[in-house]
Amino acid sequence: MNYKGNILTISGSLRSGSSNHNILRFLGGLAPADINYSIYDRLSDIPPFDPGLDHEHAPEAVSELRSSMKNASGIIICTPEYAFGVPGQLKNMLDWMVSSSSLVDKPVALITASSVGSHAHAALLLTLGALSAKVIDGAILLIPFIRSKIDASGNITDLETENALRNVMDTFLAEL
Repeated sequence: MNYKGNILTISGSLRSGSSNHNILRFLGGLAPADINYSIYDRLSDIPPFDPGLDHEHAPEAVSELRSSMKNASGIIICTPEYAFGVPGQLKNMLDWMVSSSSLVDKPVALITASSVGSHAHAALLLTLGALSAKVIDGAILLIPFIRSKIDASGNITDLETENALRNVMDTFLAEL
């Protein structure tokens, strides 16, 4: 197939060497050459959500992300679960997107990779639904016990996980 466009990926972990970043790097290796695949690296620059600042001149990091989301053909979110919930900075970022329509009908793949992950996964599906994102059936994946499936260098060592990620990417690309 001949793909064109931009895939914006977002890790819910702020740590650059996290399992979630490694998964996004793995998926980037599966992206066709004619796709612009980027991992968003400014999540920590998004200020705390303040409805009083959510207007035409939103904070620079928020405006930049909104623009990147609007220009993306699709978005992949890969996140851990913290204390049985969505990582605070990821949820904060999504709160900034509510009034912007940046995610309305935007194809989204959701991967939750954590020790457990089911609570954050369910919460994110609700949040993405509230934002009217087009979460792709078949591009939703929960990977529990992720640290047992990745080596110290960040390589996926579990064949079932690798195949599931390949299926997510294939399904996601078919929707772009």
